[in-house]
Amino acid sequence: MVAFGLGLAAVGRPGYINLGRAEDLPADRTVEAMRSRAHAVLDAAYAAGIRYFDAARSYGRAEEFLAGWLRSHPDIDDVAVGSKWGYTYTADWRTDAPVHEVKDHSVAVFTRQIGETRALLGDRLNLYQIHSVTPDSPALTDQGLHRRLAALAAQGVRIGLSTSGPRQAEAIRAALRVTVGGSRLFEAIQATYNVLETSAAPALAEAHEAGWTVVVKEALANGRLTDAHLAEQPQDDSVLAAVASKASATVDAVALAAVAAQPWADVVLSGAATVAQLESNVAASRLHLAADQLEQLSVLALPASEYWAQRSRMAWA
Repeated sequence: MVAFGLGLAAVGRPGYINLGRAEDLPADRTVEAMRSRAHAVLDAAYAAGIRYFDAARSYGRAEEFLAGWLRSHPDIDDVAVGSKWGYTYTADWRTDAPVHEVKDHSVAVFTRQIGETRALLGDRLNLYQIHSVTPDSPALTDQGLHRRLAALAAQGVRIGLSTSGPRQAEAIRAALRVTVGGSRLFEAIQATYNVLETSAAPALAEAHEAGWTVVVKEALANGRLTDAHLAEQPQDDSVLAAVASKASATVDAVALAAVAAQPWADVVLSGAATVAQLESNVAASRLHLAADQLEQLSVLALPASEYWAQRSRMAWA
């Protein structure tokens, strides 16, 4: 059965590329205001049955906010925590920064960032992933890095990777071939998949068959697959709105349910920035789409190059 998780990209820092942030977040996005929002969404997620929380070093203070929430709930011992390394947050809590994060998959960055993550999350860290691996990433070929990651795995932390870009499938298949001491290094993959971007599906099925945990991110395409966006862009709403209307569900719930219907999906992340969004998202866990509805939604898929080109034009706000 597919589980739902909560990704903290939208509430760990003041700026991100999700649509509608001006309406979703406090007018004054101070650290304390964002901490309060993150904790409120975490409370709602746990109450809704979510037991997987996802952060990253580049998500501003997401690890710090999550660590604080865990400390304030010492009785909670049934959640899994994942984080990611490989991007450094550089925006200094500004939404108008020229560069928000810098990518580097070197051993030196891993060494620094695992120390930073451990300092915040300690032994609550269950899964550590290389952030945004593409086929040309040195993380796929650096044997010294692989040995360092294997040493972390020996301490009980599962090792994974996330992917992005139009060549996700290629990166996933390359990662499936990475071994240390004759054993596969990676145990989990976090990939972008939604009704607009389906290109990684065959590779994700292969990863699932190999025993990896498959976590789906950006299932709502950074806010493009929501009622609010379709209300502003009515030319986009014909198929998705029709299926949602027939299912008596919100657009976001339908989009998430379509991802959860994939047989290889293990965890589907909500990227909610408000409690209301979280509650709407988790309604997908109670929604079963019929085969003909999934077939209707399949016509929405874009060529991967087009999807990622559109995503690259989305502004940080």
